Amino acid sequence: MKSIKSILFLVSTFAMLAVSCENKQAKNFTENDINIIPKPAELTLNKGSFTINRSTKIVSHDSLKNVAGILVDKLKTSGTDIDFGESSSNNSIEFIAKEGLDNEAYEVSINDNKVIIYANSISGFLYGTQTILQLLPAEVYGNEKADLILPAVEIKDKPRFGYRGLMLDLVRHFFPKDYILKTIDRLAMHKMNVLHLHLIDDQGWRMEIKKYPKLTEVAAWRVDQEDKHWNAREANDPNEKGTYGGFLTQEELKEIVAYAAERNIQVIPEIEMPAHVTCVMAAYPHLSCHGKPVAVPSGGVWPITDIYCAGKETTFEFLEDVLMEVIEVFPSKYIHIGGDEATKTNWKTCPHCQKRMKTEDLDDVEELQSYFVKRIEKFINSKGKKLIGWDEILEGGLAPEATVMSWRGFKGGIEAAEQGHDVIMTPGSHCYFDHYQGPQNDEPIAQGGYLPLSKVYKFEPISEDIAEENAHHVLGGQANLWAEYVPTTEHSEYMIFPRLAALSETVWSPKASRDWDDFSRRIKAQFKRYEQLGINYAKSAYLVTANMEVDLDKKSVKMSLQNEFPNSDIRYVLGEGVISDEAKKYSNPIEITETTTVKASLFENDKPIGKVFTDTIKFHKAVAQKVNYLIPYSDSYKGTGEGTLVNSLRGTKNFHDGQWQAWLEDNMEFIIELDEPTSVSKVSVGAMENQGPGIYYPIKIEAFVSDDGKNFKSVGKAERPYAKNSASELKDFIIKFEEQQTKYVKVIATNLSKTPSGGSVWLFIDEILVE
Repeated sequence: MKSIKSILFLVSTFAMLAVSCENKQAKNFTENDINIIPKPAELTLNKGSFTINRSTKIVSHDSLKNVAGILVDKLKTSGTDIDFGESSSNNSIEFIAKEGLDNEAYEVSINDNKVIIYANSISGFLYGTQTILQLLPAEVYGNEKADLILPAVEIKDKPRFGYRGLMLDLVRHFFPKDYILKTIDRLAMHKMNVLHLHLIDDQGWRMEIKKYPKLTEVAAWRVDQEDKHWNAREANDPNEKGTYGGFLTQEELKEIVAYAAERNIQVIPEIEMPAHVTCVMAAYPHLSCHGKPVAVPSGGVWPITDIYCAGKETTFEFLEDVLMEVIEVFPSKYIHIGGDEATKTNWKTCPHCQKRMKTEDLDDVEELQSYFVKRIEKFINSKGKKLIGWDEILEGGLAPEATVMSWRGFKGGIEAAEQGHDVIMTPGSHCYFDHYQGPQNDEPIAQGGYLPLSKVYKFEPISEDIAEENAHHVLGGQANLWAEYVPTTEHSEYMIFPRLAALSETVWSPKASRDWDDFSRRIKAQFKRYEQLGINYAKSAYLVTANMEVDLDKKSVKMSLQNEFPNSDIRYVLGEGVISDEAKKYSNPIEITETTTVKASLFENDKPIGKVFTDTIKFHKAVAQKVNYLIPYSDSYKGTGEGTLVNSLRGTKNFHDGQWQAWLEDNMEFIIELDEPTSVSKVSVGAMENQGPGIYYPIKIEAFVSDDGKNFKSVGKAERPYAKNSASELKDFIIKFEEQQTKYVKVIATNLSKTPSGGSVWLFIDEILVE
C-alpha cells in the first residue's frame, strides 16, 4: 500500500499539470488577427494573450449579471464553463464601473493575467462584451470547441452617432416574434441600438389593438396572390376573405420590447398616417373620405388615394385610441407616423376636408396634411413622446418638434436641420436593403436599384452639403428593409447581412478610420461568425462581374473582370475549361473575336470561392450587320443605338443596363441585311419578363427570310401565351427551320400590348441571333 504522502504528491503533481495545460504559453497576435466590426475608435495591440479556461472567473456587480451572462453562454457553447467569482484575482474577467465615460462608451484592457471591461452604463458593458466575443475565434458563436485565447489589447471605444437603426417591414410579408428576437441579438452584435418596426401599411395591420378588433380580424389578412409579381397583383373583392398575413399580440410585442431593452435596443413602432392605410379602410370604411368598402390589397398600390379623412373628427378619435394602446406597449422615446406618399385626390373634393380647410384657414391640401401631422404630434407630445416621420412631413410646414427621417436622398434632412429639427439619415441610395446587392442575374428578385456592400460602406450621415452649425441635428442613420420581395425569414437575413455590418461601421466608428481595404479583410471574419450563427448571409460581394466594350468595326469584344474586394485574385478559363487552381490569373481585359465562353471566379488561398461567373459571347452571323427598324424603339430604352440587337452583348435582368431596346404597346419589327447571301437555319430572340414594371414576354415571334429585302416568306414562329409570372426572367425564343440561303432576315415580335388589368405593356429585346 502506498503511503499517504505519496498519494498527496501525485494529486499535487496532477493538479499542477492540469493548471499548466490550461495556462499555455502566451500567444502573440498580429493586427490581422483583430477583426472587430464596427471598428473601435482606439485600439493598441500589445504582446501576450489571455487564455480563458475552466478556472477563469467572471467578476461583476449583480446588476451586470445579465450582460456578463451573454459572455458566459457563448463560452459554454465552445465547451468552456466559467462561473462567477467574488473578487478580483488573476485569471478573471472583470466588469468595473468607471465614471466619466459616455453612456455607450466602454474600455477593454487585456493582459496575460486578466480581462477588464470598463463602462459607465449597462450599454457600455454590453458593447464591451460584444467586442470581447469578436476577439475570440468565430466558434464561440456556434457549437464548436475552440481555444479561447484573447489578444493583449487596450481599447477605448464609443459610438459616433447616438441613433443606429434597422427598419423591418412586417407588413408586405409578416415575420414572427422568434425571428424578430433573433434580429435583436444580431443588432446588438453589431452595436446597433434601434429596431424600427413597420407595423402598418396598405397590405396589412400587424399589431393587436383591443379597442378595434377588426384591425386584426380583417385588416391583418389579404387574399393570397403570392404566385404573382408584387406589382402585377389584381384588385381584390372586398367580400372575399383574406387568408395571408398575421399579427403580433400586445403580449408578444411587450416581450420583444423587453428583450430588446436588455440589449440596449429601442423598439420604435411605425403607425402609418394619413396614407398607406388601405387595410384600415377595409376594416373601418367610415374613416376614409368616401366611406365605401375596399379590400386589403395583395400587392402594390399606386397612387395611394384611400387615406384617412382629415376632415372627420372620428379619424382623430380612432388614431388617438390606437396611439394610446401603442404607447402602452412601446416605451420608446419616439413614435413613427410615416406621413409619406399620400395622394390627396379625395381631400380635394371631400366636403369634410374642405370644411376643415376653411375652418383652419388652410390654403391647400399640403397645408391640410401639415395640420394633420401637427395635430397628431401635439397628442403624441402630450404623452411624453416625440414624433418621427418620413421627409414628406416637411410639406406644408413641419410640426414643431418633429424628427425627420430623410429617405428621398439627403435633401429633406438638410432642410429639416436648417429649420432646427433633428434628422435621421436613411437615403435610398445607401440605406435601402431591399435593393439588389449583386448582379441581378445572380440575385433573387428585389425592389430595384443597386446597393452592393461597398456602397453601403460609403454612407456618410453628415452630408457635405449640410452646414457645420447644423450637423449636430443629424442623430445618425438607419437601414430599411422593405419586404415586398422578401417573403421568408431566410430571404430577410440574406438582404440584411452582410450589409448591416458595413452600415454599423458608418454610424459607430470615427469617420477618419473608414478604410474599405481594411473592412474587406475584417468582413471575412464576420462571415465566419454568421456561419456559426446559421445566418443566411449574402455572398454577393464575392461575385465576379464583367464590363464589356464592343468594337463593331473590328467585330471584337473586350471583357473586363472585377470584384468588390480590393486587389482580388480573379482567375478565368476560356471555352469548356474548369475553374481550378490552374486557371489563368486575370490582369488585363480579355479580347474576344470569336464565339467564346468565359468562366471566372474569385480565389483565396488558391481555391475558388463564391459562385462561378459564366458568360458566352456569341459571334453569330448577324453581328455588326446592317439593320432596319420598321417600328422604332422607345426613346426611353435605346440600348447602345442602332446596332444594339446585333452587337453580340446580352442584357441582364437590370433593364437599365444599356443593352435593352424596348417597345411600349407596339410590336417589334426588325430587318437584318447580311453582307451576302448566307446559309441560315436558326433565329433566336432574347427577351425579358418582369411583370411588376409592366415588362412581358412577346406572345409570338415570327421569322422571315428574303433575297431582295421586299418579298419575305415565313420560316417559323414561336408562341408563348400570357402567363402569370412572379419572377424576373430572361429567355431566348428559338425558331429552327430548314437550312437555306438568304440575304435578309426579318423578325416580328408581337407585344401583349395590355396587361390583364388594362395597363400598358413593355416589350424588351436584347439580341437577335442568326445562325
